[in-house]
Amino acid sequence: MSQDFEGWVELREPEVDSGEPAGPQPVVAVVGRPNVGKSTLVNRIIGRRQAVVEDIPGVTRDRVPYDAQWNGRAFTVVDTGGWEPDAKDRAAAIAAQAETAVATADVVLFVVDAMVGATDVDEAALKMLRRSAKPVILIANKADNTTIEMEATSLWSLGLGEPFPISALHGRGSGDLLDAILDALPEAPAIVENRPRGPRRVALVGRPNVGKSSLLNRFSGEERAVVDSVAGTTVDPVDSLVEIGGETWQLVDTAGLRKRVGKASGTEYYASLRTASAIEAAEVAVVLIDSSEVISEQDQRILTMVVESGRALVIAFNKWDLVDGDRRYYLDKEIDRELRRIPWAIRLNLSAKTGRAVDKLAPALRKALASWETRIPTAQLNQWLTALVQATPHPVRGGRAPRILFATQAGAAPPRFVLFTTGPLDAGYQRFVERKLREEFGFEGSPIEISVRPRKKLGPGGRGKAHG
Repeated sequence: MSQDFEGWVELREPEVDSGEPAGPQPVVAVVGRPNVGKSTLVNRIIGRRQAVVEDIPGVTRDRVPYDAQWNGRAFTVVDTGGWEPDAKDRAAAIAAQAETAVATADVVLFVVDAMVGATDVDEAALKMLRRSAKPVILIANKADNTTIEMEATSLWSLGLGEPFPISALHGRGSGDLLDAILDALPEAPAIVENRPRGPRRVALVGRPNVGKSSLLNRFSGEERAVVDSVAGTTVDPVDSLVEIGGETWQLVDTAGLRKRVGKASGTEYYASLRTASAIEAAEVAVVLIDSSEVISEQDQRILTMVVESGRALVIAFNKWDLVDGDRRYYLDKEIDRELRRIPWAIRLNLSAKTGRAVDKLAPALRKALASWETRIPTAQLNQWLTALVQATPHPVRGGRAPRILFATQAGAAPPRFVLFTTGPLDAGYQRFVERKLREEFGFEGSPIEISVRPRKKLGPGGRGKAHG
């Protein structure tokens, strides 16, 4: 990291203060025409590669907030898509998101390409910014050397005061810019350590065009994410605090996954990485499946990604308004065949478009999270397990049958159990124990992990002990 970032304070997850209310964090919106380096600047400000960056215009489409800190002060920086005048179709929706970001910001960073200078689009954007009456900091990006930095002085003609020549890619001038941002911000709340946990984090995942952004917009009550009938509209994960069932949740709308990460390229590759990171950062994932179409290999792969991440799981069959009687019959068959490995997942039939059954999502999330965080006392667990093994002992193999000596829950979120045994257990018997464990204690909506530690034999006269 460059010298401009000396004194950087490490980013932390959004937190909720339990003491005196300090008010909302100030907001900084980053706007400009397409491909001037807005997302690169956002990554420089937050100190990590989080926003998707590629050398083609139109990669960022929604307004995407990130938490940032500089010199002990916290603020929110909002990345936006490229603004263009008289835009149409999807470009118009992207421009509208950028204008909303300006309207809700405390300070606006107006990014111009220093190598190109002011264009007609930049001049048109000025009119929009002046209408907002918000403080604007003019940034001449891509000033990678002294020569380009001198040319950036021509941007005085825009009437926004002195331009800040920087290189978002290399960090040149970024420290001075961050100081200027803090000077322009209203009073920001100080960073408070050891605060209670904030809203529960929910990742909305699924293949392209299954309705993730529509569901987010349904709950937020506004066009929070760009929605288009063309698949692949969302690229960056979009975080939103929304109220569902009387409780505030942090919903993360993610890019639709089409290919395996290893086979994806360009924007899709980085979007896949961001989606995987969003799942890892979440506590529960809502996997949306288009109920009007056949359950696909992509759906299966996404479900596997969530299960392997150890997150709580709710499967939402969206677009239920498009399902007729014949489709319901075949969908039931597909669920029995394709989802039989995860019968514990909570399933909902809903329609983000019409609002059908979306009120059932909050109870499903609460149930899945309660299962995910369940702990069973050791005495209760072993009392149940003893009765189970006595009623159904392990099959005899080679004249002997391994015995389960003891069990303990090693952790929660997700629940993890360790079985101490006299020898390895058959995979089938281990699955039997898991099934009975779920029947007895629930765990609906949560994966559980069971590991076996066979007792190690030390030879003649020695006493055995468990591996690990």
